[in-house]
Amino acid sequence: MEKRKLGKNGPELTVIGLGAWAIGGPWQFGWGKVDDFESIEAIKAAYDNGINWIDTAAVYGFGHSEEVVGKAVESFRDKIFIATKCGLVNDGSGTAVNNLQPQSIRSEIEASLRRLKTDYVDLYQIHKPDPNVPVEESWETMLRIKEEGKARYIGVSTYDVSMMERCSNVYPIQSLQPSYSMVKREAEQEFLPYCLKNEIGVVAYSPMQAGLLTGKFDISKIAEDDWRRKNPFFIEPRLTSYLQFVEKLRPIAARQNKTVGHLAIAWVLKNPAITSAIVGARKKEQVLENVKAAEYFMTDDEYQEIKNLLEEYSL
Repeated sequence: MEKRKLGKNGPELTVIGLGAWAIGGPWQFGWGKVDDFESIEAIKAAYDNGINWIDTAAVYGFGHSEEVVGKAVESFRDKIFIATKCGLVNDGSGTAVNNLQPQSIRSEIEASLRRLKTDYVDLYQIHKPDPNVPVEESWETMLRIKEEGKARYIGVSTYDVSMMERCSNVYPIQSLQPSYSMVKREAEQEFLPYCLKNEIGVVAYSPMQAGLLTGKFDISKIAEDDWRRKNPFFIEPRLTSYLQFVEKLRPIAARQNKTVGHLAIAWVLKNPAITSAIVGARKKEQVLENVKAAEYFMTDDEYQEIKNLLEEYSL
C-alpha cells in the first residue's frame, strides 16, 4: 500500500489507517454493541492486508477500544504504528468531559500504555481543546511525555490554526487530525493549507462521513444507541439530500469497478495536505473492502465532476 510521510521528518504511514472508534462499544458516542472477537479479527486483517497503523483513543468506550487494540496487536506490536489520544475523560457518570490539566494527561498516558500493553505509543494526540487550560500548558506536558519516551511523536486533533501556532511556539506539531470528507470540507479553508505550508502531517477522520458515503447506509439498520441518530448529518431533510448525492456517485465509482466508499476515501486522499485517511471497521469483511480504496487513484476530471455534483446539491 502507498505510504506518505507524516509531517516533517516523520514516519511513513499507509494512506489508509484503521480507525478504532466503533470497536469501543457502547458509550456516549458509541456505535452500538460490538463483538470483541470480530474486532480483533478486523485489526489483524488490516495488518495482514498492508495497513501499518491504527488510530484509537482513551475515550472510545472509556478504554475498551484501547484494550481490544492491545490484545489484537500484542504479537506484532513492534511492526504496527499506534496512535491514541488524551483530553476527554469520563466524569464518573458516563459523560465525556474535557480535561487537559497536566496531571490528567499524565494519568491518561499511563492508563493507555497499560491497556495497549506497550511501553510507548507511536503518536500521542490531544483529542479536543480544553477551554479551561492554556494551550501551552497542555502541550508542554505532551512534550515531556515525548521526552520521557512514552510517545514517539505528538500531535493534535480538532485544533484550529491559532491553537496550532501556539503549540508550535513550544514544540513543533507532528500532525493534525481533522474531520474531512466530501460533505464536510471546512478543513479546506484554513487547516489543510496551514498544515501543508508548515509540513504538519494530516490524518483525516471520517472520510466516509461516519458511513454516510459508503453507498450502503440505511438509518433503519443502525443501533438505537448509535450516536449518529442524533447527528445533524443523519436527520431529515439533510439525510435524504445526502443519499441522493450518493446515488449520483455510483456511476463515477463504477467506471473503475469501485464502490462509493472507495470514491469517498480516494477523494480525501486527493488533497495534497492529507497524509492518510482513517477508515473505521468492526469486521474483517469491512477491512477487506476498505483497503481496495488505496488502489483507486482519482483523476482530475473525476474530482471536478464530483465538485460539480456537490455544487448541484448545495453540499
